[in-house]
Amino acid sequence: MSLNKDTLELIIDNAAAARELPMTYVPVVALPDNVQVRSLEHLQLNRSRFRGMLNTNSLHDFADYVLAQSSETTARGFVDQDSMSCTVFFNLGDSTLPGHGDDLAKLALKPTAAYQALTAIAGKQLTQRELAEWMEDWHASLTAIQDTGTQLAIGAAVNAVRNITIKASSAANHSEHNFGASRSAMDSIEAASDDIRIDALHFTFAPYEGLGERTFTLKLSILTGGDKPALKLRWVGKEVQQEEIAQEFKAVLSQEVGGAATLTLGTFSVGK
Repeated sequence: MSLNKDTLELIIDNAAAARELPMTYVPVVALPDNVQVRSLEHLQLNRSRFRGMLNTNSLHDFADYVLAQSSETTARGFVDQDSMSCTVFFNLGDSTLPGHGDDLAKLALKPTAAYQALTAIAGKQLTQRELAEWMEDWHASLTAIQDTGTQLAIGAAVNAVRNITIKASSAANHSEHNFGASRSAMDSIEAASDDIRIDALHFTFAPYEGLGERTFTLKLSILTGGDKPALKLRWVGKEVQQEEIAQEFKAVLSQEVGGAATLTLGTFSVGK
């Protein structure tokens, strides 16, 4: 008696499904569907092991979760200073006893509104009105410094910005002699604001939640190439301050997490 192809495949699948399966922590069963091994964990009252992922923007909530989840085995954390983020694995294990690496917590700090306002305006060419309104919006965090080095009330500084005018002056001289004549002219343009000249703005705030306040210096430049003055704020020491913020992030994170996780600078992904 000959058997057709479908019957033979069914016999083979049933024979494979009947084989004794290796012991596993999660209960499994072999079904005659191309002899695929299927998990039965979803049919249990509880999961066989805990795993999951927390995503948060709060440094304090992240630290509380890490402290609560960490067991006797120290968790492993990886700090990405460029993106101001951190990922902690609770079951990463090691090269001797590697874990699945699927129980983790992720922190991604969001810049504060003030820090976003700083990065948006620094280096941008502004009109008098735009800068004056920006100063009014953030007056509580701003300090104006005159070119003499003295502090100026922010209200007076806003008025000084609004009242900047362009003054033009020219001078000419003419001379004649036996062999000809020469003529020269010099034009100069300057910006003035009722004898009040603002040199810089000091902007004080915390760049990210959980980090300390710091002062950012914005030097004011007045561009006089057009009919109306254009203004620009230059962020003094931008790269240095950004590095300091990143270093503070790792220091604060280490303090908040304590000994619950070993922190390493960099990023990590679990291999397949």
